[in-house]
Amino acid sequence: MKIQNTFKLKVITTALLAAAGLAHAGDAAQPDALDKVTVTGSRIARSAKEGPASVTVISGADIEKQGYANVYDALDGLTQNTGFTQGADFGNTFTPAANAISLRGLGPNHTLTLINGRRMADYPTAYDGQVNFVNLANIPSALIDRIEILNGGASAIYGSDAIAGVVNIILKKKIDGASINLKAGGTEHHGGENIRLQLTGGKSWDQLSLIYGLELSERQPIWARQRGFMSSSTAQGEAPSPVLSRRIAGGSYLDAGGACGNFAGLFAGSVQTVGNAQKGYCASGMLKPSYWTLQTANRSQNGFLSLDFPLNAHLELFSDAVLGFNHTENNTRGPNWTAAAGQGGYFLNNNTGNYEIWNKRFAPEELGGASQYNRQWDDLSANLTVGARGELSGSWNYETAYNASLYTSRAATPMLLAGVNDYFLGPQLGVDGSGVPIYSPNLSRFYQPLTPAQASSLIGDSVSHNKSWLQVLSLSANGDAFQLPAGPARLAGLAEWGSQGFSNDPEQKLNQGVFYNAGPAIRSNGARSREALGAELLLPLAKPVNLTLSGRYDRYEISSGSEGKFTYGAGLEYRPTGSLLLRGNYATSFRAPDMSYLFQTQTRGYYASTTDYWRCAQAGQPLASCQYANVSPGSNYVSNGNANLKPESGKSYGLGFVWSASKDADLSIDYWNIAIDDLVTTLDPDLLLRTEAACRSGSYDIHSALCQDALNRIVRNPANALVDPGAINSIVVNPINAASERTSGIDLNAKYRLRTARLGEFLFKAAYTKVLTHTYQQFSGDPVQDKLTDMSNTDWPDKLDFTTTWHIGDWTSTLLLTRYGKIPNSAGTGYLTPTVLANLNLSYLLSKQTTASLIVNNVQDFIKKDYSGGWPYYPVGSYKPYGRQAWLEVNHSF
Repeated sequence: MKIQNTFKLKVITTALLAAAGLAHAGDAAQPDALDKVTVTGSRIARSAKEGPASVTVISGADIEKQGYANVYDALDGLTQNTGFTQGADFGNTFTPAANAISLRGLGPNHTLTLINGRRMADYPTAYDGQVNFVNLANIPSALIDRIEILNGGASAIYGSDAIAGVVNIILKKKIDGASINLKAGGTEHHGGENIRLQLTGGKSWDQLSLIYGLELSERQPIWARQRGFMSSSTAQGEAPSPVLSRRIAGGSYLDAGGACGNFAGLFAGSVQTVGNAQKGYCASGMLKPSYWTLQTANRSQNGFLSLDFPLNAHLELFSDAVLGFNHTENNTRGPNWTAAAGQGGYFLNNNTGNYEIWNKRFAPEELGGASQYNRQWDDLSANLTVGARGELSGSWNYETAYNASLYTSRAATPMLLAGVNDYFLGPQLGVDGSGVPIYSPNLSRFYQPLTPAQASSLIGDSVSHNKSWLQVLSLSANGDAFQLPAGPARLAGLAEWGSQGFSNDPEQKLNQGVFYNAGPAIRSNGARSREALGAELLLPLAKPVNLTLSGRYDRYEISSGSEGKFTYGAGLEYRPTGSLLLRGNYATSFRAPDMSYLFQTQTRGYYASTTDYWRCAQAGQPLASCQYANVSPGSNYVSNGNANLKPESGKSYGLGFVWSASKDADLSIDYWNIAIDDLVTTLDPDLLLRTEAACRSGSYDIHSALCQDALNRIVRNPANALVDPGAINSIVVNPINAASERTSGIDLNAKYRLRTARLGEFLFKAAYTKVLTHTYQQFSGDPVQDKLTDMSNTDWPDKLDFTTTWHIGDWTSTLLLTRYGKIPNSAGTGYLTPTVLANLNLSYLLSKQTTASLIVNNVQDFIKKDYSGGWPYYPVGSYKPYGRQAWLEVNHSF
């Protein structure tokens, strides 16, 4: 990385702090008569809540009224959240114990997430194995005052990561008394039963104020077998999945079909013979749904404590702490044994003289239940802030704070032990002249189901320990700088010093031969420090015109060097009338490469499932029934970090207006445009495989940089290989700096309140986002890819939320309708139609202290299905297959 002179930062720091001090020392103007508020789009408190950049606000009450279970659900429902992400229901993902959003479709790592304006430690396991992000799943909703979402680039205010937007989760500052909340419910089609208890309260003494909160929750999993339409992978006439097979290497099946009767009671009695006793195998349509949790099992305990201690009228000490414990379990596939898997996948059978391939998929009944093979995560998250705030003189005030954040995760993954090969094949008798292992197996053992005790002796847990941390010391001040004819110019200054780091410690037994066919496990870790200095200036140029200027310098340093970046922004507000605001903004942004991208050591593993589009095309098989589609386990991958990655640079601009026709009606329309250069990315393996197929078929120019890169990353077996000729051997997915990504669109928000004498009060809200353009260019000179027409891109092209709240007497009801735009089907041959889902909340005030509510999500009990790509027959990650869910909730205040 490029070395920067630290003297440059010190000079800028000194100059800006001196300027702020001189401005403070001058004559201070009287503050505005109206109360000033601070929103996430600015560090300057001002009288108007609307500023030059669009900010969306979700209140704590909105989270409950609109049927959202937690912070993640509320943010996932934002119309700005158009990007596809792998959530807890995705199953085949690196991080099923965490959830992330993708504002503007730019990925989880391009949105900065804050609590009370302060950064949090990343989840210690990277999203998709590469991308650092903040987990949104474990923030108690009862403690949230509001969530503010800045829709656009804001590096000039907040630094790295703030390219697609900023999410600021603001916790409650004051609670009088105490309240208890109990919520319980489940899904109509079984699974997912859950219960949540929240206790919140506050207490004030003469010079001390305290706020506390506790949330306890537990949720059962939802299994694929509990949803009838996907309870078998043969519902559309597909062949059942092999669960026990013997075949000659490169040839036909042997007589495993004759043993299928022994396994007839397994996989819920669904095992059948494919072929015949002489040349057949045992198979089941229940293999895939038996081991997949659509929703994870979860148990969590989260607490919050906040203290404020005013020493005098000008100085206040404060502290807040958030602590969470989270246990998660999920399942994506059961144990799978292939003979001599680490030695080519085939062996010389000394009894028959054949080179043979043996494969066995363990049934839930053999394990004592599918949950015995669950992966488990035990996470701890902690955030602590201590600081002081107060007034200097005149209009100036300051805040200094130290923030520390820690996230640890213990992950336990069940794996087959090394002895499984000997259990089924007996001891190895040596190798032949080509190095192929020789065995004389006892066939009767292979042809008999295991008991749970036998299966348990062949399985052990691989335990990894992962940690990330962050600490920041900050000093900020703001106040009136100097007087202009239209009013006082206001200045805010900020200085930050911090560091962050992570470590991933895999199970060392993976390197000691304890587990069967296990890849090498290499520890990865890294740390970097950060310094930043920023300033923001609000200039009232005329009574209806405000100009905001901001600038910030950030410097990141790792052991091999440092990199500095200056970003700036400007915003203009014009109010021709009291009810109309015209606004525009421009900002540059940057993003330091993810630490996982920089420091990751070589990682080898395999994807949960893979579709080989090229072999499907060669075989002339449609994806829905292609033998090479959704193969589980999937292809092997190789990934490395890249310490030479450059930071991303971005720019964004927006234009819009806000019209407040009355106190009961307002309308805003904003156009946004975001561009990123030197995009740091690891290519999606599915996209790589689609690209490779297009290049080999001639749809893309095979000599282009794009095609050459894809062909080099997809490593295939030789065409004359004895086993699986032409099959994918491995996929190389190390990170690169791509050329660019650009997107633009419009946001529309409207609100109208209707008051009637007899029918009560109605509040109507609408939010709509339309993506106008979204392009990607991997290498300079490559054709620009239009992601809006790319059939492998499942981002939403548009989303619409419409909310109606009705209040009359002691009754309040809220109906949320969400319309999702069209996305490609799984096969990439067409589009799924837009879909509207409805959530309903009905509340009744039992007394002044007690409220009871009925919450129903997906009122229509609608499940979006997609049979084009085969099982699981729905668009995974885009829609949830839960069906109707309902909760009863009681809240009592003391």
